[in-house]
Amino acid sequence: FFISRLLSRIKMAGIANAVKSMGLRALDKLAPVMKESKFRETGMLTPEEFVAAGNYIVYQCPTWSWESGVPSQRKEYLPADKQFLVTKNVPCYRRCHQVNTVSDCEKVVRFDNNDEEGWVDTHHGVESVQEKVQEMVLNDKKTTPPLQSQLLVGTVDEHDSDSDSEPVMNIDEFKEDDPGTLVMPKPSAQAPAKNESQSILQTRTYDLNITYDNYYRTPRLWLFGYDENKQPLSPEQLYEDISQDHLNKTVTLEPHPHLPPPHRASVHPCRHAEVMKKIMTMIEEDGRQLEVHSYLMVFLKFVQAVIPTIEYDFTHQLSLTTM
Repeated sequence: FFISRLLSRIKMAGIANAVKSMGLRALDKLAPVMKESKFRETGMLTPEEFVAAGNYIVYQCPTWSWESGVPSQRKEYLPADKQFLVTKNVPCYRRCHQVNTVSDCEKVVRFDNNDEEGWVDTHHGVESVQEKVQEMVLNDKKTTPPLQSQLLVGTVDEHDSDSDSEPVMNIDEFKEDDPGTLVMPKPSAQAPAKNESQSILQTRTYDLNITYDNYYRTPRLWLFGYDENKQPLSPEQLYEDISQDHLNKTVTLEPHPHLPPPHRASVHPCRHAEVMKKIMTMIEEDGRQLEVHSYLMVFLKFVQAVIPTIEYDFTHQLSLTTM
């Protein structure tokens, strides 16, 4: 009964959101393209700044890449080969209702006393938005990045003695007779046992896109999910992977601005600029500054509160500059 009522509410909200989205899509086409940077004043991005932030996240996280989309749907204010960002086959191991969401494990993130709605952090075992912001580190060139950061972003030590000119050992040529060496038998061509195949973890996967919204002048996240058999998820299945606190307010099914049907779930960008501005204010109060190229790194961190079980965020540290 509860599920049927919830689905009924979702359908009614979906109709209202569809009408609203049609109007916003029309406004997106009519809205002038922002030329002058207002990143620090408003949290918004120009198309050029969006491309710069996209280039940075592609460099830092190779799982992301640029796509051109359908030629007839390309935006003239973006490069033809950099219309939107995509990462594919992102795992989703659990449904949102399987996550412990008792009252002690939920928190509404408010950046000031005037923020009535705030941002719901589902506390699914990751840090809150404040903790994510606080973990960002200063961009100190004299300090050697931690090993974890080097592994994540592929930092290369300029003083490393290794070079391409040095001979590389061929592991096949290195043989040593050791009576204590364990010799593994060659794999058998037989099919795995029944209980062995059943023990393999089956999981949903998602393709995520980040587009530029010309009306709100911010990035916008899109989702398209597949079940364990790589079949597209139904809307009802997709709703299982979205935080219930955001389902009727923030996430809607809409046409993708660069791809053909079917519709995709989208995290509505109406408050993205506001949240980003408040995050930048928090950082500045700590004597540091967020550069525009790091915009999408922070964006992906706070948006994960909406989709807490989709494991796309592999970034843990950001470089900030002193003011």
